[in-house]
Amino acid sequence: MSLFHAVIWIDHHSAQVLQFDAAQVFAQQVKEHLHPTRQHGSQVRSEHAFFGEVCDATQGVAEVLVVGSHTALADFRHYVEKHRAEVALRIVGWETAGHMSSAELAALARRWVAVHAGMATPMKAG
Repeated sequence: MSLFHAVIWIDHHSAQVLQFDAAQVFAQQVKEHLHPTRQHGSQVRSEHAFFGEVCDATQGVAEVLVVGSHTALADFRHYVEKHRAEVALRIVGWETAGHMSSAELAALARRWVAVHAGMATPMKAG
């Protein structure tokens, strides 16, 4: 089920994706899949697969807020801008924050949406 808004809390190993509206919240967990090999670059491929799954979890959502640590946000933003431009267009904000419960994340996202209501254009990196 797709709703109008989503918020992602992400680190390098897992992501919590909440799709929400004023009355309901649907949560999804995305976890990194480790396939250790001796092949050069396998960690990068695993991270790309993980970030791709996170992007897929927001399919059909018009506005996405991304929350996480500074380094996780920087790496995810780089991946999205380079490999998933269609998702980058739907990301309306990037917020640095520590780990949060689902309830805290939903509350943060609803406050963010209320403050930024009517801001339908994506925020550009500055």
